[in-house]
Amino acid sequence: MKQPPAESELGRLFAQFPRAGRVDWIGLRPARDVPMREVESADAQVGGGLQGDRYAGGSGKRGITLIQAEHLPAIAALSGHDDIAPATLRRNLVVSGIPLAALRGRRFRIGDVLLEGTDACDPCSRMEAALGPGGYNAMRGMGGLCARILEGGTLRRGDAVLGE
Repeated sequence: MKQPPAESELGRLFAQFPRAGRVDWIGLRPARDVPMREVESADAQVGGGLQGDRYAGGSGKRGITLIQAEHLPAIAALSGHDDIAPATLRRNLVVSGIPLAALRGRRFRIGDVLLEGTDACDPCSRMEAALGPGGYNAMRGMGGLCARILEGGTLRRGDAVLGE
């Protein structure tokens, strides 16, 4: 959705968040078709991705991928699982407490890293194998957010996620 003018009532609502979010989990995909590696921190590189991630070499608008922690139980229920490990969904960050959809097209900070939400992070066909039959559809609409790194730095588990 296109951002409304900042001076409009809707623009003010778009810019207001009830509280900061938080990074709950960080994972790196070192190569295609290999398991994610959980880490406590990761270095974010401007114009690229997270050091040690397969997309670190200049992935443009998909420099980093985020998924909302509050969606994990819904994805699990819709795919017939009791719970889902974050690594299964192959996103770099699991964040809680802030609606990721509201960060699309906006700048936001995680620790000292400045990001810009670029696009929805739709599920890929791998989710069918990872979650079982219907897994792709179970994740639709809850795949998270892709973001571009505008100012690099280190992301840490527990860092605040703040809309700018």
